[in-house]
Amino acid sequence: MTDLYVYYKVPVAHAARLEALVRAMQAGLAVSHAVAPQLKRRPDARDGVQTWMEVYPAVSDSFAEALAHAEREAGLADLIAGPRHAEVFMDLTTCA
Repeated sequence: MTDLYVYYKVPVAHAARLEALVRAMQAGLAVSHAVAPQLKRRPDARDGVQTWMEVYPAVSDSFAEALAHAEREAGLADLIAGPRHAEVFMDLTTCA
């Protein structure tokens, strides 16, 4: 299992509408893929733009495809500035 982090820029003028769409999308993914999504943003805005982060812990390798589909269905691209960037991280294993 890996953790998926997706970050992107959001014009402040679109923040309230986008938040509702992202939360609805995440609620659907939580049910359909048994994940516990998180939505975060940086505390400051620069030039009227915020940076947001979606976090999807402990997901399967196929989850990214399901997320991309959910993103398209939710119409998020119309409300963000630029592309969404995805990063995948995994836990470090400790030696005994």
